[in-house]
Amino acid sequence: MSAIRCFTASFILLVASAAMAQDRRVPASAAELKLSYAPIVQRVQPAVVNVYAAKMVQNRNPLLDDPLFRRFFGMPGQQQPEQMQRSLGSGVMVDATGLVVTNNHVIEGADQVKVSLSDKREFEAEIVLKDSRTDLAVLRLKDARERFPTLDFANSDELMVGDVVLAIGNPFGVGQTVTHGIISALARTQVGITDYQFFIQTDAAINPGNSGGALVDMTGKLAGINTAIFSRSGGSQGIGFAIPANMVRVVVASAKSGGRAVRRPWLGARLQAVTPEIAETLGLKLPSGALVASVVSNSPASRAGLRSSDLIVAIDGQTVDDPNAFDYRFATRPLGGSSQVDVQRGGKSVKLTVALETAPDTGRNEIVLTGRSPFQGAKVANISPAVADELHLDVDTEGVVVTDLADGGTAANVGFQKGDIIVSVNNQKILKTSDLEKATRESSRLWRITLVRGGQQINVTLGG
Repeated sequence: MSAIRCFTASFILLVASAAMAQDRRVPASAAELKLSYAPIVQRVQPAVVNVYAAKMVQNRNPLLDDPLFRRFFGMPGQQQPEQMQRSLGSGVMVDATGLVVTNNHVIEGADQVKVSLSDKREFEAEIVLKDSRTDLAVLRLKDARERFPTLDFANSDELMVGDVVLAIGNPFGVGQTVTHGIISALARTQVGITDYQFFIQTDAAINPGNSGGALVDMTGKLAGINTAIFSRSGGSQGIGFAIPANMVRVVVASAKSGGRAVRRPWLGARLQAVTPEIAETLGLKLPSGALVASVVSNSPASRAGLRSSDLIVAIDGQTVDDPNAFDYRFATRPLGGSSQVDVQRGGKSVKLTVALETAPDTGRNEIVLTGRSPFQGAKVANISPAVADELHLDVDTEGVVVTDLADGGTAANVGFQKGDIIVSVNNQKILKTSDLEKATRESSRLWRITLVRGGQQINVTLGG
């Protein structure tokens, strides 16, 4: 019976795929080749905006870091000069009250953000939400007293390779520009841009300044947010990447609900890719799926019955090719319900129901270290399940981790990185953030620090 059910499901999927393919066709006549995208562009263009960000940065002269140099030249307290650094990008209006989605890297660290509409009007904007894990940010126009044109979200899971798309943005700051192409690939997972590796690839010309702009389908809906290009020259070479609309929708929904951070489901298990060697060991025909390496006790995965060595092959009927694909699918599920996960266990198929709930975040106690020490400017937190999930740490990791670094702070300058786990300082074991704060209050000529980075223990000695 199971074989019959499997065949029936496969047959239904084939019929559905064939039906979707029949909705798409090549031009049938010379007259159809003269058709224009202008009606779509005219409808969509007013909802695409230009985003300008500015921040003050110090022009660091390394000689001024030397107290002997400053004393010799009579500059004991001289401040290093500052200059305005500007960046530009694009954005999409997703709510008529003036809510704009763009890339996080466009506005990262900005002191001032402005949004320019297609009719040339400019508005100051406030940052409502930043999500570095998806490289998305949501802005709100200030002093806006009107209704703005918006784009509706497409269901990006329905996109197919070969579909025609338009890219609209502000490349090189020349002004709003429209290019067209096709979807070259779906579910690109080896790009290395964000935590959630599941991009739409397109050959529509995308250049610097297009970041945050709209990738639009032929119904005029938002298929994705353009975020990066593959280039050896700095210009478009026909390989651009966009964040799928279904992920953008999750981030925008969090902003609309008033959240300062995106709330996502937590699995509570560490997954690993299936290599050809692992596939051979498991007797698999293809190295596909997400292999469960470990499970957190009392997590949604644990309560659902997921075990180490289980192979996840699908979630809610959608095939899972690798851990990145599962992470994306799971992260775009709505909180409060449940998802069905298909697992291969010992050669048998098992269906598990996983609750969609957020990771516990009690006891984070996040602080910024301001005392004179190598840690000055570092934000650190106790490792809760939520922190471990955010930073992709092993599920059983404990201790204190660096969650952020201030630009120009001592911690950033001496080489600390986000995700560093602080083990000890001057032979004092660091178990919680209060331990580290206490250790940094003590003056010292030498700082002996032990940390873990990428699973490797590192011992460093720094001058006081």
